[in-house]
Amino acid sequence: MRVLLVEDDEPVAESLRRGLLRYGFEVEWVTTGTAGLAVTTPYDLVLLDLGLPDTDGLDVCRALRRRGDVPIIVISARSDETDRVVGLEIGADDYVSKPFGVREVIARIRAVMRRVRPADQPTGPQRYGARLSVDRKAARVWLDDAEVALTPKEYDLLAFLTEEPGALMSREQIMEAVWDANWFGPTKTLDVHVAALRRKLAGAVTVEAVRGVGFRLVVESVGRP
Repeated sequence: MRVLLVEDDEPVAESLRRGLLRYGFEVEWVTTGTAGLAVTTPYDLVLLDLGLPDTDGLDVCRALRRRGDVPIIVISARSDETDRVVGLEIGADDYVSKPFGVREVIARIRAVMRRVRPADQPTGPQRYGARLSVDRKAARVWLDDAEVALTPKEYDLLAFLTEEPGALMSREQIMEAVWDANWFGPTKTLDVHVAALRRKLAGAVTVEAVRGVGFRLVVESVGRP
């Protein structure tokens, strides 16, 4: 999935770009409204800042909507209700106020894409190996035929790791995705949640630790109840 990111704030754009790439998106980043409107390569969704240096983002939103029905999510420091209403009325599909976490933006993207392209979304639980099933729409997990009781953060951690089984994720990547980009506390809480997943999902998946780096989720090829 290709995303056009129109954002002049470099730290915000870089954080978003890294997060989107980590989740498997392709990103084209431009810093002005004029550059955004000049992009000719196809894209599936637009992340659009309102506070652009050359033009008002609302005008860019209006111009993009006149061109077609590509989903547009406004990202802005403007939290005033009027801007939200105007943005949605002129064609934006959603509105996210700064500051925000990368995971929130990912969730908004997925929600918008489910609305506009429901046929492209997986239906029902997704299986990982012989024993584990994860239903992301319902936020429920099954081991064999029994539902597993997970805390909200345990579920978020499992959902993140199962998005790319086998991939090594650093502690920083996991903390940013599951606990928010602005987490500044110790990462010991991550070890506690990993230990809980290992205990509750033993035999179905393994959460391997790579010393000094992070964790990877390995799906067991043959599960033993």
